[in-house]
Amino acid sequence: MARISSIVYKPKDQPHAPDSYLRVPLTSAQLIANYGIEGDRKGGHPQRQLNIMSLEHVQQLAREGFQAAPGQLGEQIIVEGLIVEALQAGSRLQIGAACVEIVKPRTGCDRFEHIHGKARTLAAGRMGIIARVISGGAIHVGDTVALLQSIER
Repeated sequence: MARISSIVYKPKDQPHAPDSYLRVPLTSAQLIANYGIEGDRKGGHPQRQLNIMSLEHVQQLAREGFQAAPGQLGEQIIVEGLIVEALQAGSRLQIGAACVEIVKPRTGCDRFEHIHGKARTLAAGRMGIIARVISGGAIHVGDTVALLQSIER
C-alpha cells in the first residue's frame, strides 16, 4: 500500500535562496483546491501546484550523489510504494483526504542543475510529477495514497 513518506513546503515569508530549495518539513498539511499546500509560497499556479516524487527514485538519486533529504530535490510530497513518475497526465490520486490530478512529468530547470551541480538529464524520468489539487483536504505523513483514475497512453 502506498503512503506519504514526507511533506515539505516553503512558507510565504521565507526568502528566496538561490543555492538551495529551502523547505520546512511538516507532519501534516492542508491541501487547498486549485492552490496546493496551504501557506506555500509556490502555491496558486494554475497547473503547477504540487511536486510529488516517489521515495524509490529519491533513494536512487541519493545513491547517485544528488542532495536528497526531504525537499532538497524541489519536491513537496514524497510517496512510498507507488512510482508516480509512471503515471500519465490526467491520472488522479487520493492523497489523505485530498484528490490531485497529474498534469505532467517534472523535468527540472536550470535552478535544479545549479543546486545539484549535475545535469537534469541525469535525473530524467525520476524527478516526480507536477499535480494540481482537485479537492482539498488534510494530509499527514503515513496517510495512504491510492490511484483513483489511471489514464492510458
